[in-house]
Amino acid sequence: MLRTLVRDELRQRAEEGCDVGGLISAFDEAANDPDRLCDIFDQLAGLQPRAGLPFDEPSDLAGIRAARPTIVTPTGPPPDIDEAVADRIRGGWYGRCAGLVLGKPLEAAPFVNERGAVRKYLEVAGAYPLNDYVPYDARACAAVGRTDLPWPDSHRGNVRFVESDDDIRYTIAGLEILEQKGAAFTTADVAHWWTHRLPVADCFTAEEAAYRNLILLGAHHDPHKLDPAGFEQVRMWMNPYREWIGAQIRADGWALACPGNPELAAEFAWRDASLSHVKNGIYGEMFCAAMIASAAVLDDPLQIVHAGLAQIPEQSRLSLAIHQTIDRCATAGFRADRFEEVLAWLAEAFADYHWVHTINNAAAVVAAFLLGAPDFGKVISIAVTCGWDTDCNGATAGCLCGTMLGAERLPGKWIHPLHDTLMSDIPGFHPIAISACARRHVAVARSVRNAYRS
Repeated sequence: MLRTLVRDELRQRAEEGCDVGGLISAFDEAANDPDRLCDIFDQLAGLQPRAGLPFDEPSDLAGIRAARPTIVTPTGPPPDIDEAVADRIRGGWYGRCAGLVLGKPLEAAPFVNERGAVRKYLEVAGAYPLNDYVPYDARACAAVGRTDLPWPDSHRGNVRFVESDDDIRYTIAGLEILEQKGAAFTTADVAHWWTHRLPVADCFTAEEAAYRNLILLGAHHDPHKLDPAGFEQVRMWMNPYREWIGAQIRADGWALACPGNPELAAEFAWRDASLSHVKNGIYGEMFCAAMIASAAVLDDPLQIVHAGLAQIPEQSRLSLAIHQTIDRCATAGFRADRFEEVLAWLAEAFADYHWVHTINNAAAVVAAFLLGAPDFGKVISIAVTCGWDTDCNGATAGCLCGTMLGAERLPGKWIHPLHDTLMSDIPGFHPIAISACARRHVAVARSVRNAYRS
């Protein structure tokens, strides 16, 4: 475990622009010696990015806001939460759930880390291009070197509810924290919810590291006692996953509470993400939150994506990747029937990133949205067919498109099999009706709107 953490920290520091070459041989020689590995980790922590890098990537909110684009597309004043906006919030919930279920059976090797594996499986199963939930097919499993397909309750024909998953538990977290603490919630409130409502066994990568650090600091009982230096330790110590996708999947709960207010959605996302992430890990959540909040009032996918870009540093690696993705989708005429060439480009352009990194997966979500919208099924199918973090991307793309369309316009073939039922492993939300969560989020959005009404 320790060796894996140090290996991943080597990769993380290299991605940040640090020269790690002098420590690679030391890592190889350290084997599993804990003292030597800890020393290497400490040396990595002391490195600084090379001078002259073209990126500006602060992690504090003031710094992020100062680094945003100076020219943005306005979304207009936040609307009253009337029935039309309420329907879009419901659409976000149902869209996220459907996209999650679609991607869940494919969140496993080789689908996540081998180019073309998703397509090969689906072709053998007679389900390519994907236009329904993923079927189980023994011949297709054998063709990609698997003996089974995980999560059978999410297979085509078996779907009766939304299986418990981290991609929905954090949406519940945003909902419940806002219900209990209101729009003035803090990062410490998020930490308190985690340590009192979220089993540590349900945390992964950056969230698992931050949770562990809260416990090691003795702050799991009351994180409000932590000072800024303590929170820095929570998100940084032995956490090489601080720019991975974990924060990005937590955007929806904050975004759906801020329809038409992408700046506030991004701020809420920052308060959440900064518990466990830095730099592009934070930007991923802010970007997705701002897009979803904008999708509650806008109908143009490209304008929605630009509304997300307006809330993150213009000279960040994430912003650059999204601009490149927009350009590539434009070259394909924003046409869903040309998704294969765009997915091939994504695989080449972002091949160096881990399959659960923020940047490549955010690019996949944007490509699926720009190519597939307003066809909900095409959006989530393209997002999942891309590979990488299939359930995360299906869920985020589903929420984004579902919010833009609203629940009334979502195709029944994707929504009816869910039977309005969600499992989460969170007490009080296991099981619970998806519609009940959406109603509560509408109420929260009205409360937030009143708190910020000018």
